[in-house]
Amino acid sequence: MAQMTKASFQGTVEELYSKPSRDDGFEKPKRESLKLLFSGPEGDCHAGLTRASDVRTLPVYRRGTEIRNVRQMTLISTEEMEDVARAIKLDKIDPTWLGANLLARGIPDLTLLPPSTRLQFPSGATVVVDMENLPCTQVAKVIAKVHPAEGLEFVKAAKNKRGVTVWVEREGEIACGDAITVWLPQQRLYTYS
Repeated sequence: MAQMTKASFQGTVEELYSKPSRDDGFEKPKRESLKLLFSGPEGDCHAGLTRASDVRTLPVYRRGTEIRNVRQMTLISTEEMEDVARAIKLDKIDPTWLGANLLARGIPDLTLLPPSTRLQFPSGATVVVDMENLPCTQVAKVIAKVHPAEGLEFVKAAKNKRGVTVWVEREGEIACGDAITVWLPQQRLYTYS
């Protein structure tokens, strides 16, 4: 079992987002705080202990197979969104367009955090990184509603900058302005011949 290294650095919760249903679009409105349960952010449309498998888990599972939900939340970075906006020649990308739950500031290369990285908040609430959240056309379509040409460029520009998906390891409340302590796992290269 991999041990955790000491806390490496801290970031800050800049904004939080949540909504109960996907029926009215992909975007999530801002919230001042979120209550994290083992199933994810309370009342959020991506919360749940399990989820239906999708294109990300093919060919391991047939689409629609019930599997553990390790995509309970999406975290994105202010700095990475600024980079993507510059790349597609926009002044700003509105974080609500991305369907994310948390916008962080001060975590370098957030999207490249390795799996099993723990992000801990002052309440003790802790989330664990599952993997990079690959850029998707759903976000591109949302951006294209406001900026037609630039929206189409999002997927390419957001590669390695779209954030990470996480699951809740310890319950607790998180709020805008909270510190985020980053605990990196021990790392080694895995090579298979």
